[in-house]
Amino acid sequence: MTTDEGRGPLRRMLRRLTASEAEIEADELRQESARCGGVPARQCVRGQVVSVAGRLRTVVYTPRTNLPTLEADLYDGSDVVTLVWLGRRHIAGIEPGRHLTARGRVAVRDDRKVIYNPYYELETSK
Repeated sequence: MTTDEGRGPLRRMLRRLTASEAEIEADELRQESARCGGVPARQCVRGQVVSVAGRLRTVVYTPRTNLPTLEADLYDGSDVVTLVWLGRRHIAGIEPGRHLTARGRVAVRDDRKVIYNPYYELETSK
């Protein structure tokens, strides 16, 4: 349930008028994630198999001596989950601003939620 559900139309309108652009974007991402069947990122816990949906904020290739990695931060309006593909330098379609749904087991690395080698589906461009 989003924060605007259960409120009257006037309260929802006033909320949208007084909210910052970032707050409005976060609300829209949370609603879109819920429509895609995603679990809110802030509710994900270590060891849980989840499906999260959102927008990629950053995509970074990290060259390492033993194993290169491609890392992307997925934001769903509630929190960020880092998606890590081991042994990959580039994946077609994985780029900042792209919407996708990712599935996998949540791990925690440096106090950040991470999904290694997630299954993913790219959303169609709007």
